[in-house]
Amino acid sequence: MADGAVSENVVTTEILGDVALVCIDNPPVNASGHAVRVGLVEAMEALNGAGEAKAIAIWCAGRTFMAGADIREFGKPSKPPALPDVFNVIEQSAIPVVAVMHGTALGGGFELGLCCHARVAIAGSKVGLPEVLIGLLPGAGGTQRLPRLAGIPFALDMSLSGRQVPVEEAAEAGAIDRVVTGEPRAVALDMAKAVVAGDLPTRRTDQIEAAYDADLLAEAKAAAQAKNPNLVNPGKCVDAIAACNLPLPEGLKVERQCFLDCMETPQRAGLIHAFFGERAVSNIPEAKGPSRDVQTVGVIGGGTMGSGIATACLSAGLNVVLVEVAQEGLDRGVSTIGKNLDGAVKRGKMSAEKKDAALGRLTPALELDALAAVDLVIEAVFEKMEVKREIFGKLDAICKPGAVLASNTSYLDINEIAAATSRPADVLGLHFFSPAHVMRLLEIVQGAETAPEVLATGFALAKKLKKVGVLAQVCDGFIGNRILAHYGLCSGYLVLDGASPQQVDRALEDFGFAMGPYKVSDLAGLDIGWETRKRKAGDRDPAERYAGDIPDRICERGWFGRKTGRGYYLYDASAPVPNPEVAEIIDAVRAEKGLTPRAFSDQDIVDRYMTAMIVEAARVVEDGTAKRPLDVDMVFLFGYGFPRFRGGPLHYADTLGAAEIVARIERYAEDDPHYWQVPAILRRMAAEGTSFADLNKS
Repeated sequence: MADGAVSENVVTTEILGDVALVCIDNPPVNASGHAVRVGLVEAMEALNGAGEAKAIAIWCAGRTFMAGADIREFGKPSKPPALPDVFNVIEQSAIPVVAVMHGTALGGGFELGLCCHARVAIAGSKVGLPEVLIGLLPGAGGTQRLPRLAGIPFALDMSLSGRQVPVEEAAEAGAIDRVVTGEPRAVALDMAKAVVAGDLPTRRTDQIEAAYDADLLAEAKAAAQAKNPNLVNPGKCVDAIAACNLPLPEGLKVERQCFLDCMETPQRAGLIHAFFGERAVSNIPEAKGPSRDVQTVGVIGGGTMGSGIATACLSAGLNVVLVEVAQEGLDRGVSTIGKNLDGAVKRGKMSAEKKDAALGRLTPALELDALAAVDLVIEAVFEKMEVKREIFGKLDAICKPGAVLASNTSYLDINEIAAATSRPADVLGLHFFSPAHVMRLLEIVQGAETAPEVLATGFALAKKLKKVGVLAQVCDGFIGNRILAHYGLCSGYLVLDGASPQQVDRALEDFGFAMGPYKVSDLAGLDIGWETRKRKAGDRDPAERYAGDIPDRICERGWFGRKTGRGYYLYDASAPVPNPEVAEIIDAVRAEKGLTPRAFSDQDIVDRYMTAMIVEAARVVEDGTAKRPLDVDMVFLFGYGFPRFRGGPLHYADTLGAAEIVARIERYAEDDPHYWQVPAILRRMAAEGTSFADLNKS
């Protein structure tokens, strides 16, 4: 009995002749919670104490084998027995133990299989060690037992990639002893009998010596650190695997210390925040209500965005009617969809048969009348209010009662668009991010009259498309683009005042962004920002420093970034290089404004840029545009390339503390008091010593 605990019947034992079946039944995914850990130790102690069984098979009820840790226990003090201790008890069992895995055996689930004396998997199942994705490493024996069974190269691959591996591949490597078909309990009984009959060999990993390769381990650590310079855990993972040449108990001690080292890192905290935030972001009343049935989606616009949205819907099994105004544009849109789906086939995300079926659900059309019977329409045309209002006025007359009318607008007022119809309750914003069939973020914008079931339909669609749906209220740019517009000014001011676009990009890439803001602008198209600046020119505050002179002049020359071969960078070589004529434009603008350039360190750039982002993100939470701080974080993690290991801008803000952020703003305001203003929410948090994490709980 472990610590006098009660197993709560989530682990039960059957004695069938000379074999025993131990079943874990802890819905929904048989997580390794406290009751499971206690139950396994109790079962091993009882069976070994009785000494009647000649073999034990561990299997799981339900749709999957143990799928890892119980997320309900995250952040709480651990109750003994710890998972590594449970697995040591199983491995030390005098009676041979076989694991029968089905569904997904991930993390601690796969490590449970590794500690047993034989591993059997049901065909089609998958195993994985995904801890690297949350800033950790396999901490219950995975780094020690897997290399002994399957070799160091395979252990490195599984531990550093976090990928889910088909059991057939794992068997080929030696991590699985046998792949069979059948129901888990029946297989467990057959395999236990096979152990007794000697037909299924058993072995303990503490009696297996790993084929050691010091050079490979050194290369792996160097590669892991080069690929993930801001992360601690990949290097620590290699360190742990490197201990597999020690006796198993000593290797497990090294693994445990490496695991604990990772637990203390801010990167682990950021990745855990991202992990839970992705699941919590749609845990709101607006997403849980009754929704309208959507089987057929209309997409208006066959450009890059419209084609991407159509691809996402087709890939999710929906029927799509794609509408364009001219045959040439329609043909181009259909071709783009085909190429997108071909890409999914090449990446192994879709079979050729499913691709053909998806294309079979696509109906191209040249008239809006083709949308008369669709359940939901997504308009994805050019970002001009008069164009969108005209389209929605026509949709109002064409679409059936109850059809949801959605705009993919990035900035424009959903209420003004809805007012062009007689049914504003059916209208909402569905802001996809490009490429829409790849990017996971979907901002779901609630209009003043959007009906609850229409909003719930938006969240149901996000789930169907496997996207992260985030609720946003109406304002210019909603959550993400509104914040982007503000901190985009900061990057413009940095260049005006002395930094180069390349230094800004480099500093932020070193911080963890995949691409700096000037590379992103070139990729998205500089004309998009140009159109926005022209649209908002009449509303510009005279007290605001204008940061758009440089990009305006670049655009006036017809340089829109990658699409035209030049922008801040030149794209006619194999790799982008700085556009020397942009430096001339920058010098000319500074001279006209009477600005003497000053030096910024890379840290100065990061501090100013991130503080500007946090300032507007705080305002978005303060005025209710975003429901919670974590909504802002998820928008930036899944739509704007924010480094996942930093958890999002407001999680990162908590690592600095509100008092430090306020002090920075006040220091920067000495040069520009109009731009740098302290939001009331930040000043209050600084005075009270509270955080954005506290607001997520409220």
